[in-house]
Amino acid sequence: MATLSSRTKAQAYRFIKRYFGVYPVITLCRYVGVSRSGYYDWLHRSWSQHARTDSELGTEIALIFKQSKGRYGSPKVHAVLKSKGYAVSKKRVARLMREAGLKARVDRVYRRQKKSRVFFRGLANRRLERDKTSKINEQWSADVTYIKVGNRWGFLAVVIDIFSKKVISWGLSDKLNTDLTAMTIAKAIASRKPSPGLLFHTDRGREFCADRVRNLLSKHGIEQSMNRPGKCTDNAEVESFFKTLKGELIKDAALADLRHLKEKLRKYIQYFYNRVRLHSSIGYMSPIAFEKQQN
Repeated sequence: MATLSSRTKAQAYRFIKRYFGVYPVITLCRYVGVSRSGYYDWLHRSWSQHARTDSELGTEIALIFKQSKGRYGSPKVHAVLKSKGYAVSKKRVARLMREAGLKARVDRVYRRQKKSRVFFRGLANRRLERDKTSKINEQWSADVTYIKVGNRWGFLAVVIDIFSKKVISWGLSDKLNTDLTAMTIAKAIASRKPSPGLLFHTDRGREFCADRVRNLLSKHGIEQSMNRPGKCTDNAEVESFFKTLKGELIKDAALADLRHLKEKLRKYIQYFYNRVRLHSSIGYMSPIAFEKQQN
């Protein structure tokens, strides 16, 4: 028989007595075809080493999951355990999380409406011509997403360094226009001061191909690149960030207004996502830790 805790055994005994009568042990043993001596040996058997380790791991996993506010799935919990010196397999972590009912938060991403193609003539996907990025400030990616706030929409623009996955800058507005994207790009440039030749990649939204944005990029020697028509995966890094953000922060959140949303975004992006959150694509490190390692 499987090894159970004394509390679980007591609960099982009460259940058996209730449903099998005054002499539950005799009745149950006859029912499952085991001897009474074998049953009592099992009842008083101590926990196995494996069961004790499962219990200890379960406690540590629950703590890590709570500290991440339910944002970490088994791969990231496994990475944290490894960093703490635990020798445990990914499958075991996944099993213990499944048994404890611990599941990472996820949500869907609202996609923007299709735009008129007249704006995009001459704007090619120049990422396809480049090698994979190997340092910071070599390739940036940007996009805008919708976030529901009560009966209204908020619009979040972000600029991400493709190499480190760090959110360099972000902006929130109740209007989707060039003011939002230009401001967010200007903040990123002021923060990082990139050398000429940086590739700036976005989807095919009007607010990224307006003259104001193109002139701003050109002024700083930044080369503009855009998705191929119908190929949202060309901008996968930002799409992935938005999915993570909405699953870990926005889903089921009670948002009073844009000011409330802005404060939650500030804490999430600046103090959790960039500084703490582990990213599998950069060796289960945070973006800031990864960038420091490269210097």
